[in-house]
Amino acid sequence: LFIAADTAWRMLTQRDSDVNMLRATMAVFSAGLGGANSITVLPHSLAFGLPDAFARRIARNTQLVLLEESNLAKVADPAAGSGGIETLTRQLCEAAWTLFQEIEKAGGAFAALEQNLIQAKVAAARAAHAANVARRKDVLTGASEFPNLNEKAPTVLDARPVTPPPSGDAKLTFEALAPIRFAAPFEALRDASDRMLRDTGRRPQVLLANLGTAADFTARATFAKSFFEAGGIAAVESEGSTDPAALAAAFKQSGVALVCLCSSDKVYATQAVAAAQALHDAGARHIYLAGRPGELEAGLRAAGVGDFIAAGGDALATLQAAYDKMRAS
Repeated sequence: LFIAADTAWRMLTQRDSDVNMLRATMAVFSAGLGGANSITVLPHSLAFGLPDAFARRIARNTQLVLLEESNLAKVADPAAGSGGIETLTRQLCEAAWTLFQEIEKAGGAFAALEQNLIQAKVAAARAAHAANVARRKDVLTGASEFPNLNEKAPTVLDARPVTPPPSGDAKLTFEALAPIRFAAPFEALRDASDRMLRDTGRRPQVLLANLGTAADFTARATFAKSFFEAGGIAAVESEGSTDPAALAAAFKQSGVALVCLCSSDKVYATQAVAAAQALHDAGARHIYLAGRPGELEAGLRAAGVGDFIAAGGDALATLQAAYDKMRAS
């Protein structure tokens, strides 16, 4: 059996596209371990446009380095003896064989496509993965995590994609499986931020209202900064304070509509409600709190906190709603 592998389009990102080089390296290494006979590496800037000579050279050299310097092709079975990999391989084979049997029972691949059997399974797997990406459980470095709002776009060739005409083949009566990239929803928010910067000279912003000392707020302020900037909302940091009036004054001075309270659970227990109330009274359009509220939720909401951001929450939905709130204002 001759196995030809391509690196996945869906894992590529437009933002921080250099990370795609690392993704491709891991993909090529994995394909090599899995026994692929040939591998095609998609250039790292492909999601942004037609790759230039540098991107194509890097794509070619990715597998050459693994072949010639890491000697990936000189070992017959590099994963032999690894219980973890062998267990995963067996599980994959058993699951794949079950799917093959279902397709054969349906009358073969073409009949299974006409019955929407394959599309439904792909859609279910896609939806589960997309949900994990939205909640940042499956991290896309540079897109959903560790964004850089000041990054430079990769260099690509000046060419526009051509949409092929319909095939006109009457036999193709089933729903097509459209290619996607999981980073696209976060990138759409970054694009909106770029348009706002271009049109107004300023990105959408959120003030990080740091409550307490640096030891209290640094962890959650760092989390909140990455959280909001993944959606193109620039984080404006403030000095820490335990005085609600000082936080309110910092908010008024910033001119920012959105605010996120950042501190530790210990500080929240005694100071968060008063701080949120002061920000609300000062005119904060929407107040977020970094962390889970626990028993304080009712009091915090009464004081003006609208949303809580924490690991595992639907970051994409929260960020999209933030843009809606800014447009509504």
